[in-house]
Formats: sequence, C-alpha cells, structure tokens
Amino acid sequence: MGFDMLDVGAVAAKSGPPVPAAVEAAALVPAIEGLADAGVPISADTFSVEVARGALGAGAVAVNDISGGSEEMFELVAESGCGYVLMHIEGPPRVDRPPGDYGDVVEHLKSWFGGRIELAQRLGVSMEQIALDPGLDFDLSTEQDLEILRRLPELRELGPPLYVSLSRKDFIGAVLAGSWEGRLPPGEREWGTVAAVALVVRGGAGILRIHDRSSLQAMRVAGRIVK
Repeated sequence: MGFDMLDVGAVAAKSGPPVPAAVEAAALVPAIEGLADAGVPISADTFSVEVARGALGAGAVAVNDISGGSEEMFELVAESGCGYVLMHIEGPPRVDRPPGDYGDVVEHLKSWFGGRIELAQRLGVSMEQIALDPGLDFDLSTEQDLEILRRLPELRELGPPLYVSLSRKDFIGAVLAGSWEGRLPPGEREWGTVAAVALVVRGGAGILRIHDRSSLQAMRVAGRIVK
C-alpha cells in the first residue's frame, strides 16, 4: 500500500536566500528523470517557470507551485496540459512575514482563489488541471490554519479539489505544545498529523501531501469510512 504520487523538490519552502533557476534545475530535473520510469506519477515542487518547464520535460505530470501563480506559469500549465497546485500566499515565497489580518480568513481565501482561478482560465488553464492548496503556515496564524481546516467544505464550493499539505506543519507543533514559541519539532508531530489527516478527509480534502505511513493509513481508512 503506497503513495499515489511523489512530490519532488530541490528548494526548501522555508525562508532563505534566492536559489538560481539553473542551480535548482540541476538538482531537480535529473531526479525527476530517474524517478519518472518508476511507475508513480511525479509532481515538481517549484515556483520557477524555467525549472517547471524542465521538470515537465523530464517526465513530471504536475507542478506544485507555492508562489500563488503568475501569468507565465499559467501559460506553461495551459500549454503543457499538466496538473497544477495553486497555493494561497500573500507575497513572494521563502520570505518571512507576519500572519495577515484577513477578517474572515475562509471568505478571504475564497475571494483570493476566485481571482487566481479566473486569471488562470483566461490564460487557457482548465478547471480540471487545478487543485487548491490553502497554504497552511504560509502567511497564516495557528488559529487561522485551524479555522480553515474546520471549514474546508466551504472551500470545496470553489470547484477544484483541495490539496491539503499539513504533514508535520508548524501549527501542529504549536497546538501540541500549547504555544507557537514552544512548538514541538517536526519529528514529534506524527500523531498530531494523523489526527488532522483523518479530519480533513472528512472535511472534503481530495489530495493530501504527507510524509509518513501512519498518515497514509489514516487517510485510507478515513476515506473508506467517509465514502
């Protein structure tokens, strides 16, 4: 019982200095070439259009983009016909910012996604190509993350499947420790992740980005119960 897709990246999502596209591609594209014949679809975790183009040419079937999309990226997605993960973010990736004050965070995400989907469609991307990632921990507080997870069915109303990336996230460490400052390290968040996975499946998540077999089992069993 294995995973249905491998998400492969060469640049960490955490904040840090820019990584030149050539350097990123030199690490990512050969890895995708080596995995493409393994029988499992590969998604390329990159927000560089240049790197995404190389990754798709190497055999990736989807782009997981944490930048919130751009016209150039949408044009590549439309041209290639690949799958595309559109993640909510309120500024450049890999830059630290305080959480935004959005009022009703779910209504804010619905409006933000609506605008990005409209632009993507105008540039030739079909709804069938898109999955929506709420971007947990990106420009969001722990309470905002939790509110989004409570109200996933409202985001499902947008149409595309929800791609929920919550495995080992900082907000889970903060909930378990009782504070953001004292949050547990990633290696101690496994069972908190399992609990969240089971609940988001019930809430309507269609795709989950996870790391551990425990989360995979939780997803499969919760999915069978829900369906």
